[in-house]
Amino acid sequence: MPTLLLVRHGRSTANSAGILAGWTPGVDLDDTGRAQAAALPGRLAGLPVARLVSSPLERCRQTLEPLAAARPELAAPELDERLGECHYGDWTGRPLAELAGEPLWRTVQDHASAAAFPGGESLRALSHRTVDAVREWNDKVAVDHGPDALWVAATHGDVIKAIVADALGLHLDHFQRISVEPCSVTAIRYTPHRPYLLRLGDTGSLAALAPRPHGHSAGDDAVVGGETGTATA
Repeated sequence: MPTLLLVRHGRSTANSAGILAGWTPGVDLDDTGRAQAAALPGRLAGLPVARLVSSPLERCRQTLEPLAAARPELAAPELDERLGECHYGDWTGRPLAELAGEPLWRTVQDHASAAAFPGGESLRALSHRTVDAVREWNDKVAVDHGPDALWVAATHGDVIKAIVADALGLHLDHFQRISVEPCSVTAIRYTPHRPYLLRLGDTGSLAALAPRPHGHSAGDDAVVGGETGTATA
C-alpha cells in the first residue's frame, strides 16, 4: 500500500506569536517558515511523489508551493477540508499562555478524548475526520498510482498527532505525547494488516524512503519484522 508523507506546515506568524490560529484566515508563513518550505523540495528530491493534498488553510498551501513548483509533472495540490486544523471555537485567536490557565487546558493535555472546544469541535471529531480522510486518499492513490506510491499531505500539528496515534493504535488520550515540529515530515506506510510509522517529525533527509527495485519498498524490512515479531538486521 502507498506511503503517506505528512508535512506539517512551516512556522507561521501565529506560531511565532504564540497564538492559537485555528481557522483564522490570513495566517501566513513567517520568514523561518518560508525558508523551511523552500528547503522541502530538496529534502524530497529523489522520492517519486505521486500526488499532493493539502489543508485549505494558507499556511499549508504556502508550504507546498515550492514543492509544487519543483514538480511541474504533478497536478496542483488537491484541497481537503477534512485535513484542516481543529475548529477551536472560542479559543481561536487567543494566546496560548492565556489558554493554559483555562480549566479545559488540562483536559486537552491529559484526557483528549473528553475535550470539546467551546463553540468548536471535539478532539474525537478531529481524529475521526482526519483519519478517515487519509485512509480514503491512500486507497485512491493505490488505485491511481499503484501500491508503492508515495504521496504528500500538508496539514497541521494536532491533525498529524491524531493520525499517528491511530496508526500506532494509541488511545487518543495519549496523542499529546507525540511531537511534530513545523515543516517536519512524518511517514506512514499503510498495509492490509496495519499501518507502520516509518518517520516521526523528521526534519532531515528522507532519501531512504524511496521505493526500492523489484517492488521492495521502503519500510518492507520493518513490515517483515513486525509481522513475524522478530528483529531485523
